[in-house]
Amino acid sequence: MNDDRSRPDLTGLGLMALALGIVVAGLLVGTGISSVRTADRFVTVKGVAEREVKADLAIWPIQFAVTDDNIPAAQTRVTQNVARIETFLAENGIDTSEVELQSLRVTDVLANPYNPPNRVGNRYIIEQTVLVRTLRPDLVQAASRRVGELVNAGIPLSSGREWGATGPTYVFRKLNDLKPSMIAEATAEARKAAEQFAKDSKSRLGGIHRASQGVFVILPRDASDSQGGPGMGEQGQMYKLVRVVTTVEYLLRG
Repeated sequence: MNDDRSRPDLTGLGLMALALGIVVAGLLVGTGISSVRTADRFVTVKGVAEREVKADLAIWPIQFAVTDDNIPAAQTRVTQNVARIETFLAENGIDTSEVELQSLRVTDVLANPYNPPNRVGNRYIIEQTVLVRTLRPDLVQAASRRVGELVNAGIPLSSGREWGATGPTYVFRKLNDLKPSMIAEATAEARKAAEQFAKDSKSRLGGIHRASQGVFVILPRDASDSQGGPGMGEQGQMYKLVRVVTTVEYLLRG
């Protein structure tokens, strides 16, 4: 005859193990929630870096138009004006290899059905663009200030459809050379702000939670409330301002 009192109480042991497992699981869950909440404590800061730069490329479309009732006569005047412009540019140190002809446009005014039949004026309009493209923007800037000499020489300068106002465009092409140092500077400025925040809030600064570099922008050095005037925009200025803003989220420790 078997004595049940000599057997271990398996049911009781099972209940104890289950209870212990529930307690351990509860502790782990509690620790996980605590860690997530701690990790969620962070501060978002921004760092800014700026550089003043000088354009290294100039593009200058010099446009003019002549009118006549005779196309060959008009074209002869176009050729003469081009020669005068090339001479003017050479006198200002701009080599002929940096000059090319573009955008020859001939308009027959009488072919336009919207013109009145009794219109007075020459029949043909020939528009010509002399394009200067040089890595010596200082020469273009100096020459453009003397462009009135072309008008005095009888060359009727005009604004073009493709290029807008007749004036130089100044381009800065070495942005990639600045990116590493500017990003490092912006990131360092962001960390300074985060350290100050951590100090003021009696916290310790942890690692980076999230970061975004931001976009590099090229702005006019001499900004104005109105950017519509000639030379007021970024492209019309020799000197420019390169700026980048870095956004960084730092973890905070208690």
